[in-house]
Parts: sequence; C-alpha cells; structure tokens
Amino acid sequence: MIVVTGAAGFIGSNIIKGLNAEGNTNILAVGD
Repeated sequence: MIVVTGAAGFIGSNIIKGLNAEGNTNILAVGD
C-alpha cells in the first residue's frame, strides 16, 4: 500500500496520476 498525503493538492494529485500510470492500484489518498 502506498499512502499519499496532500492528495488534494497539485503535487499530490500528480503523484497519484503517475502511480496509476505505472500500474499501482493500492493507493491511499489523504487530503488535508
């Protein structure tokens, strides 16, 4: 599992987009 904090922001959302593009699907997005 990958935890991304600040997922609602520009950098966090792009990190999630990149992880999804690489095939990672087990992501926990935490928005503050």
